[in-house]
Amino acid sequence: MHRLIFLAVALLLTFVRLLPLQTTAGHLPGPDILLCLIFAWMVRRPEYLSALMIGVVVLTEDMLLMRPPGLWAALVLIGAEFIRARSALTRELTFGVEWMLVAGVIFGVFFANRLLLDLAFVDQPSFGFSLLQIIWSVVAYPAVVAASRYGLDLYKPAMGQVDAFGRRM
Repeated sequence: MHRLIFLAVALLLTFVRLLPLQTTAGHLPGPDILLCLIFAWMVRRPEYLSALMIGVVVLTEDMLLMRPPGLWAALVLIGAEFIRARSALTRELTFGVEWMLVAGVIFGVFFANRLLLDLAFVDQPSFGFSLLQIIWSVVAYPAVVAASRYGLDLYKPAMGQVDAFGRRM
């Protein structure tokens, strides 16, 4: 059920990004909520999101937003798998440390994207504009976690917790 919820939320977020809400120049960039959602779910329940699902969702967003296809999807997938590999370690971390870990991954993904696009001589928004989007994404992460926790009942399993089939989580 949570996989379908993720797909529906991802579709809604992509649809909202496609809407022409800001038709004049000079607006501040918004956070990348889908990136925050993927990382929040990876910290809490990595088994809900497969690598294939993340890749397809972000690649679809790349195509619809006319970004270079595959680069952002690959970097987000690398960041998500980095967090998945540390999911057992993050269970006992406080939210502040988790937030700093995810913030580091967000910064790494954004800067790797920017560096690779620079190496390919692709036109990009100014560095300050991109930095603002990174900062907004890091600031929005706690709100995405709160919405996932209280709206979708997505929580971190405790150490030694078992599922309905008696398997360790």
